[in-house]
Formats: sequence, C-alpha cells, structure tokens
Amino acid sequence: MQKENGVQLKWLLVGIFISSIGNSFVWPLTTIYMHEQLHESLTVSGIILLFYSGANVVGSYISGLLFDRYNPRHLLLNGSIVATIVIALMIFFNGWPIYAFLLTAIGFFNGWIMTMINSYATRTGQDGRYVFNMLYFANNLGMVIGTTIVGPLYQYAHGNIAPLFTITTVLYLIFILIVFVHFKDGDDKTSGETPTVDITGDQRAAKMPKANLWVCWTFFISLCVIWMMYEQWSSNLSVFMTERGISMTKYSLLWTINGILIVLAQLALSWINRWYNNPYMLVYIGTFTIALSFVLLLVAKTYAWFILAMVVLTIGEATAIPTMPAIVNSLSPVAVKGKYQGILNAYSSLGKAFGPLFGGLVIGAASYHVLFVICAASIFVVELIILLVAKLKRQATKEF
Repeated sequence: MQKENGVQLKWLLVGIFISSIGNSFVWPLTTIYMHEQLHESLTVSGIILLFYSGANVVGSYISGLLFDRYNPRHLLLNGSIVATIVIALMIFFNGWPIYAFLLTAIGFFNGWIMTMINSYATRTGQDGRYVFNMLYFANNLGMVIGTTIVGPLYQYAHGNIAPLFTITTVLYLIFILIVFVHFKDGDDKTSGETPTVDITGDQRAAKMPKANLWVCWTFFISLCVIWMMYEQWSSNLSVFMTERGISMTKYSLLWTINGILIVLAQLALSWINRWYNNPYMLVYIGTFTIALSFVLLLVAKTYAWFILAMVVLTIGEATAIPTMPAIVNSLSPVAVKGKYQGILNAYSSLGKAFGPLFGGLVIGAASYHVLFVICAASIFVVELIILLVAKLKRQATKEF
C-alpha cells in the first residue's frame, strides 16, 4: 500500500533529515560569510537573504503545481540533481557576486524539494497528522544537528566555505540516491509523461469546496504572520540578549533546548493523537502559546525567563506548525494536494523572508519592546481569526 502510494514514510523521513542537514550548512553562514569574508554590508547580506527566501517562495509554488500534473519522482530527482550541481559549483565559485546568484538558485530548489517532500507525504497511506508531525520532527532534528556543527566547522576552516559546500554536496548526493531507489511513481511507472495518480475526469474537475478554501487560506495567511514574528527569535533576539549581558553561547543553548523539546513534543503528540482526535484544538493551543512567548519576552530580565519563553514557544511551534499542513492535506482534493502544499510552503517562506527585515525596521523606529508587543498582538489576532473561521466554516468542510 505505501509503495503504491509513492514512498514509505521511513524513507521520506530519512530524505528530509539528510537534506535538512545539508540546508543548515548553507543559509546560516550567509550573513557572517558575506560580511567578514566578502566584505559586504549587513544591509546587502539582508537583501541577498531576501532574494534567497523569495526564490524559495517561487520554487515552492511552482513545484506544488507541477506535482499534481506530472511525474513527481522525476520532478524531485531533476530538482535535486540541479540543486546538487549548483552547490558543487559553490565549492569553487564563492566570491562576489557569483555567491549571491548561486545562493538565490539554491533558495529556489530548496523550496522545490521541500514542497515535493510535503506533497509526497500526502501519499504515504498513513494518518496525515502523524506523517506531518514526523516530517517536522525529522526536519528540525536535521537543522539542530546541522546548525550545531556548522559553526565549529566554519571556524576550523578559517572562514573557507569550500569544505562546507563539499560536505553539503555529498549529503545531497545521498539524498538523490534515496529518491532514486526508494521514491516510487504512484503507478510504479517510469514514464515522465504519465501522472503518478490515476486522476479521473471527475477528480480533474473537482474544485475545493468554499468552506475548505476559507479554512486553508486562513491557515496560509496565519502561517505567514506566525513565521514573520517567529523569525525575531532566530534573528533580532540574539542582539537583544547580548545587550543585556547574556552571552551568545547561552543564546545558542536556547536552540539546543528548542531542538530537544521538539523531539519530545513530537513523541508526546504521536501518543496523544491515538486517544484525542481534534487537530484544530492543537492549532488553537499552539498559536496561543507562540503569542504568549512574546509576552514573556516583555518581562524577561534574567536568562531563566528566556528559557521559559523558549519552552513556551517550542510547545506552540510543535503543536500548531505541523498540524496546519496536515489539516490542509485532509481538506484538499486528491487532484490538487500538491498545489495547496506548495501554497502553504510559499506563504511560510514569505513570512520567514520578511521577518528579519520587519523586526529590524520596528526596532530602528521604536524599540525591542514595541516589537514584542506587535508580535504578540499580531499572533493573538491570528488566533481569533482562526477561531472565528473554524467556528463558521468547519462544519461545512469536506475531507478527502
């Protein structure tokens, strides 16, 4: 059953885990590498990261559309191969401005690959919430491992990023091998012209019910806002903490705590889902606690408060973020599941793209405290909108 639907879950998890480690060797170093080695300003670095994220949005949307129409295995293989070639080029060509162009290309193909993996997740033949929770777990575990070792490796290489891109190339080659061997076409055919799902004329003509559209688009916009605010934790909060005499080591430790808690939370949710079947409640709880983390930052005076805020943030992240794509999957007709996973990833990437810029503008014009108030208020508003839309439209939705 799992093989006929496209891929076994274990190989999907291994694939996203390996690609996540590879991604973590690329984007976290952009700012420090461009500033210290290429001698570009922080503003220029921010613009290049914006291009990276913008390309990620485009790659996510296009791959989601193509997933429903063409052979997804070939699309994922070809995208991964081109991404690997681009990364391999960065081993030898990492000066200015070629680095910026190649990094933007990587952004496009990372969005492409991530959406393809999420779309494949709709074809594992298992419960959607369990699948997306495990995907989120594997992706974050890869990011934690990657970001933990990339700093020391970069320091050991004395600012030379060629060894890091060499490792990333090897990781992507392993990912390609996994896709080639273990990712199957829906009908186990190899023809590039044959869609992987036997879509009847009725399925092709099927449109998303209006109530389903209301809920899905509410989640798309909500994720964009949530990620825009969440990005303050991974960008501007480091400066906020160091200005209060808290070391970068302690700031980095917060993300270690985040990674460990996500692992524990996913295990707990997998157990809870067996006994309690209300994914919307997980979204409500998660959105509320993400907003609450910014309220705690408003009163944070010592490092213990930042740890508490991170714990609250992670609880919200682990419950709401993977549950939304699972609900979107259940509300999407078979013929357009890839399309709507692509839109979801695109809006998430859009929020991540503008988050650091938004935070910097608010801090420059006002203060960190004003930023935290805006973040908390924005997510609380998102919470109310989700509650309102779910109350008005949920009963009329249709699951697929």
